[in-house]
Amino acid sequence: MTVIDVHTHAYTREWYEIMRKHGGDYNIQLRPDGKEEIFKKNTPVAFPQPGHFDYDLRVKQMDATGIDISIVSLTCPNVYWGGEEISCAAAVASNDSMVEAQTKYPDRIRWYTSLPWEYPEKAVMELERSCALGASGVMVLANIAGRSLTDPFFAPIWQAIDDRGLPVLVHPTDPPGALDMDMGSYDLSWSVGFMFDTTLAITRMIFDGFYDKYPNLKIIASHGGGALPYLVGRFEKGDEVELPERRKMKRSPTDYLRHIYYDCINYDPRAMQYLISIVGHEHVMFGTDWPHQVFDTKGAFENTATLSDDQCKAVRSSNAIKVFNL
Repeated sequence: MTVIDVHTHAYTREWYEIMRKHGGDYNIQLRPDGKEEIFKKNTPVAFPQPGHFDYDLRVKQMDATGIDISIVSLTCPNVYWGGEEISCAAAVASNDSMVEAQTKYPDRIRWYTSLPWEYPEKAVMELERSCALGASGVMVLANIAGRSLTDPFFAPIWQAIDDRGLPVLVHPTDPPGALDMDMGSYDLSWSVGFMFDTTLAITRMIFDGFYDKYPNLKIIASHGGGALPYLVGRFEKGDEVELPERRKMKRSPTDYLRHIYYDCINYDPRAMQYLISIVGHEHVMFGTDWPHQVFDTKGAFENTATLSDDQCKAVRSSNAIKVFNL
């Protein structure tokens, strides 16, 4: 059975050094074990691993675990820092490294482009350049330096993405207010903050009527959608009591939850099965989060193996083949 990993990450040395010099609040600190970690001020954001930088190592890991294609993305803090020139340079550095990887491994590597979202005109230009170079989709963090993805400021970028019908991986980062909520003490930015960030971003899209404005978008909500499946009842009740004059969406919240896509990175087969019970197996895809310290390749295989044969095939490959036109 073909296996396609739609949620796996990479850095490039050039991007890393640009961030080291120009990241502003994003900085690199040494952990107690002597290894480097990316922080926002003093809140952990991401822990680079050797596999983030080494595509040869990545392909060996794919061979060892049975993954046929990896659709790679730059993870947080992406390129939302440093000003226009730096942000654009960081995006180009990351995207070009992924072009090189796909050229070297044309049957194994695909990639999401990263864009300088804070500068819409430049972001659309980079989108056009990336698509010409073979990008399979777009990576966006769940907030752009604290700004909502539904902000009208980003409309030109979303329109350009919608015109192409591209898949968009919405990936969490440190949520607004993380520095005020003591998430750094226990690294709660990963276990709680990230889930909140994705949940809030997608919920805003739903209640804003975002998917009616951009009907061709193929949004992928990271990490099993955060808390989205669990909140389905609250969404429906909220919609029920909303004033008609304030309602923006044309369908029910559940309809929108079944319109978007999700990965299976939730670390527990019960959570994955509940997700499928809400959105349908046709909207869940295989993901591992490799090579982050919290990657779960083994769990992704074991959890999807509990599904029926047709559901397992859909999650591991068929859905991604359809979404990414592979």
